[in-house]
Amino acid sequence: MVTIDAVNEVALRAGEVVLRHYRARDTWVREKPDGSPVTGVDLAAEAIIRDGLLRLDPTIPYLSEEHELPAYDVRRAWSRYWLVDPLDGTKEFLKRTDEFTVNIAMIEAGEPVLGVVVAPATGLLYYARTGEGAWKRAGDGQPQRLRSTLSDPSEPLRIVESRSHPSPALDRFLGQFTIAERVKSGSSLKFCLVADGRADVYPRLGPTMEWDVAAGDCVYRNSGYPEPHPGTLRYNKPSLKNPNFVIGLKPGTYALPDDERSQTADGRSQQGT
Repeated sequence: MVTIDAVNEVALRAGEVVLRHYRARDTWVREKPDGSPVTGVDLAAEAIIRDGLLRLDPTIPYLSEEHELPAYDVRRAWSRYWLVDPLDGTKEFLKRTDEFTVNIAMIEAGEPVLGVVVAPATGLLYYARTGEGAWKRAGDGQPQRLRSTLSDPSEPLRIVESRSHPSPALDRFLGQFTIAERVKSGSSLKFCLVADGRADVYPRLGPTMEWDVAAGDCVYRNSGYPEPHPGTLRYNKPSLKNPNFVIGLKPGTYALPDDERSQTADGRSQQGT
């Protein structure tokens, strides 16, 4: 069986390359067909992760933002697979906010059963596996168990939201709550802030793809205490675009606006996290 420690090492190696280029400011940037940016760092991290995961188990299929997407007729037969975003928060990388991550998840039967999130600029590692809880490690320190509870929607809430993708729909959604604080953050770190108890709720009312969220979603779900949080997102759908979602609240305790977003012909959304 692939161990979580082995996957952590793959993600950390990719994170080292990302951080080296971030400090050197030496990467190229180009625009993808959907209008989002891609850099040489995305592709360098992609190569490290793909090679590392294939070495761990060459029989597990691999799906990544920066790799050719298999047709649904192919991947619908996968019982498990890797789902990777080698550089989540490319816009944050380019803006130099430090809020970008390396994301690796394993999906089984439509659910994230293993998730690793590395934040290279801050030296943070978050990881989780079904049945083993969620953990956070700062630098070379000792791992700390993450425990979070679902928030009471009648109480003042600390909201974490996307730094690069503001949404008028979000403002309308938040009108049904008392807001104690609104914190902006980039990449999958928003999931980790809820898992870590530094935010109560993360509502996302805009485009994301499965690879944007899977690793962070796994960390969040397994931070649940005394039992894992329910998951509202499903994976390996015909379209890899996610619906609107909210984490940190019990399903059924809030009302979401209509999900009216565009996507490209291959199912890719036009924005990320």
